[in-house]
Amino acid sequence: MKNNDILRRLRYTFNFGDDKMMELFAKGGMVVSRADVSDYLKKEEEDTHKPLNDRIFAVFLNGFITNFRGAKDGPIPEPEKTLNNNIIFRKLKIALNFKDEDILAIYDLVEMRIGKHELSAFFRNPSQPQYRECKDQFLRNFLEGLQIKYRK
Repeated sequence: MKNNDILRRLRYTFNFGDDKMMELFAKGGMVVSRADVSDYLKKEEEDTHKPLNDRIFAVFLNGFITNFRGAKDGPIPEPEKTLNNNIIFRKLKIALNFKDEDILAIYDLVEMRIGKHELSAFFRNPSQPQYRECKDQFLRNFLEGLQIKYRK
């Protein structure tokens, strides 16, 4: 999935306005303008669409975590230079303070069956043999389930 698509889905799911989006970026350690936020949220076909690179999206996700969990002592975490679905999924899990059972319940909302062992493989270290790459369909269905749960 593209970072811009995930950003749009999170904004819709949690009903974040432009000010809140700017605040989330700031909590992650980066000041963005309202115009930047607007450009990140536009569809690719639009002239002023601005692709959201991994580092900037990592800043947003770190701000998302801080928003829901509170700031940690010490400096703001350094954003990752590259992201994949596993890292994005892990950051969402951390931000929302989800346990495996919570995530499985989210998947139940979209009628996607996934086992606990299969789920835990997404959060393992890539060097472990049980590690499994999180494909787009798993992340997409998780975001859709979040939307069902949180969007009134």
